[in-house]
Amino acid sequence: MGLDVERFIEDAISEIRQEVKGKAIIGLSGGVDSSACAILARRALGDRLVPVYVDSGLMRRFESDRIEELFKELGLVRVNAEERFLSALKGVVDPEEKRMIVGETFIRVFEEEAKRVGAEYLLQGTIYPDRIESEGGIKAHHNVGGLPLKMEFRGIVEPIRDLYKDEVREVARALGLPMEISERMPYPGPGLAVRIVGEITKEKLEAVRTANAIVEEEMLKFKPWQAFAAVLGQATGVKGDNRVYGWVVAVRAVTSRDAMTADVLELPWSAMRRISSRITGEIPGVSRVVYDITPKPPGTIEFE
Repeated sequence: MGLDVERFIEDAISEIRQEVKGKAIIGLSGGVDSSACAILARRALGDRLVPVYVDSGLMRRFESDRIEELFKELGLVRVNAEERFLSALKGVVDPEEKRMIVGETFIRVFEEEAKRVGAEYLLQGTIYPDRIESEGGIKAHHNVGGLPLKMEFRGIVEPIRDLYKDEVREVARALGLPMEISERMPYPGPGLAVRIVGEITKEKLEAVRTANAIVEEEMLKFKPWQAFAAVLGQATGVKGDNRVYGWVVAVRAVTSRDAMTADVLELPWSAMRRISSRITGEIPGVSRVVYDITPKPPGTIEFE
């Protein structure tokens, strides 16, 4: 039996009103989960809700400006925290440690913004797969297992915590969110931090950000569930007549229904060659491109 969307919306608005006794902030990333949650919370709380977008410096190219434009009518507050996140992540190579650091840094920024506007509650767009993977020890999602033990909030409210991604999209459409949001490709909370294997540097960030933009652009016509690029390490290559020791970029494209399992998207050879040619041609520091053919399980969708 499918989700009764209208009933869910009514119940979620009622739950938010019951749990939030004052002002609240919501961590709004621009993804479908947090966006749907923000619209539900605005209907429930009106001006008592303050949406906060934290620019971690780990987002897609041009994404922060676009999100600010899309949600300005909600009174979105944008916090530029790139240096804060990159400083906290400096030298860190363990993926779970990265997730913990990102989760705690987000919360500390939210605490500061909540104090500034007089809010005591935090709303999050946590969904069911986030909880399953965190509780099962697969990976600590920044908004679940990556949360610090001590937080200065009277309560954390998660209205869509029992929904799968496809159900969230149904809710987003019913709430009238634009297709740009409701059909948006999933993007990890820790952003590009989990698309760089090993230490995060500005050089790697720029390479992976450009590679992601190329992959998303080239993959649109194939309609993947998720498609992206990741920097894995370095390898020897040749550019012109010169030896280079450049980045290895992995391209990944999968099909899925709810992110609990995923299969590899079979691409035409011509498309794979074009993606490889663009990435190596447009990013000077990349020496080779590989295509990940691992389903989930045994692999996860993201690399870290």
